[in-house]
Amino acid sequence: MNRLLTMGVFCLIVLIASAHPAVAQSDAEVQEVIKKFEEGDPGMQAWFKEAYGYVVFPSVGKAGFGIGGARGKGLVYEQRKLVGKSTLTQVTIGLQFGGQAFSEVVFFKDKTAFDDFTRENFEFGAQVSAVALTTGASADLAYNGGVAIVTATKGGLMYEASVGGQKFDYEKIED
Repeated sequence: MNRLLTMGVFCLIVLIASAHPAVAQSDAEVQEVIKKFEEGDPGMQAWFKEAYGYVVFPSVGKAGFGIGGARGKGLVYEQRKLVGKSTLTQVTIGLQFGGQAFSEVVFFKDKTAFDDFTRENFEFGAQVSAVALTTGASADLAYNGGVAIVTATKGGLMYEASVGGQKFDYEKIED
């Protein structure tokens, strides 16, 4: 019975996370998210300017009840030029309950880190942490293995003490 309940909850979480309208519609939508990040912390301007590349997920939907999941779609930029699309998938296990939506930006320090991401099936383990966007967050943001992550909550409520990782798929936009 517990196994059946666990499977049911997992399926519900996957459905909630995948049903969330987490699709980057356009470059204009991404530019609006970048503007909000820079308004939330003016120091973010330097991160967008100095990073070799970045991927912006305007809206990631997340839900959890013991087992959690998140999913979002975004656009990938190399030296501030749109070059691809990406899908973020996250699975977490631990004490968690609720749902939320957030925006996420992943910065790449150099070409090596960017190329690692674009080779497909890129993953972050539980040891990679994100900095929440607040005034001054850019001062706390640091590269770990050539990658830095910053998030901004859009809405919802999530209680969480869990571990997990994020997996990214990359699709190049053909010129």
